[in-house]
Amino acid sequence: MATEEHVAEQGKTAGEYIVHHLTHFQNHPPANVVDFTVFNYDSMFWSIALGVLGCWVLWLAARKATSGVPGRFQAAVEILVEMVDTQAKDIVHSAESRKFVAPLALTVFVWILLLNAMDLLPVDLLPLIWEWIYGAAGHDPEHAYMRVVPTADLSITMGLSLAVLLISLYYNVKIKGFGGWMHEMFTAPFGAHPLLWPFNFMMQLIEFVAKTVSHGMRLFGNMYAGELIFLLIAMMGGAFTLSVTGFALAAGHIVAGLVWAIFHILIIVLQAFVFMMLTLVYIGQAHDSH
Repeated sequence: MATEEHVAEQGKTAGEYIVHHLTHFQNHPPANVVDFTVFNYDSMFWSIALGVLGCWVLWLAARKATSGVPGRFQAAVEILVEMVDTQAKDIVHSAESRKFVAPLALTVFVWILLLNAMDLLPVDLLPLIWEWIYGAAGHDPEHAYMRVVPTADLSITMGLSLAVLLISLYYNVKIKGFGGWMHEMFTAPFGAHPLLWPFNFMMQLIEFVAKTVSHGMRLFGNMYAGELIFLLIAMMGGAFTLSVTGFALAAGHIVAGLVWAIFHILIIVLQAFVFMMLTLVYIGQAHDSH
């Protein structure tokens, strides 16, 4: 919860407080360097850390799996694995491809679920810890930026969707052969007449770009909006004063925060599931011939 004292100590208005929380900890290249050299260190750190955590949890479940009556942890993981495997079988009909695609879908779901779940932490908790560490290292705490929800960073979500695109292209070539894929690129969806080749090729490129952009933007948009709402709710708590209005805002902060957090759990799980399903769909489409 944001506190009025903390905001006052930093000399920030409500708008400055929100902007501070929405600023990434990143390298600052010279003005004449293109933006592709900018790295959001906070998003990279939390993505890698949570990816390792997710892999460790799945490894732990596999290591402790028994053929007898499973415990609650093993049962939960088995239900998750069975759910993903069922979806993979329904969408990707190649058993050989599913040996890679099904574990990939499981990894995607668990990873994005953990990334999204960072939104449930108090908005000031990790930024304040980082601010203390940054200041203790001799730096200006005013510039101790820290965003902890990687999926609210467009570079992360678009990176994930781009990886899915590359895997889809790989399976297009693997399943159809390079010649067969090129034939499809130039003859679908309008037909094989040579005059239609440029239009077919353009439509195929537009489809690949649209699927990739919408794949990443959907996840980013939902998580960014959720993060922003949590910040606005936190500002209600920061406006607490010894007055009727102050107490009302503090009570509203608690109620609104609780209600939104409960509702946001659905969004966190749903967005991870949607991203996983679209990953399966796009890879499954690479196995289909027109």
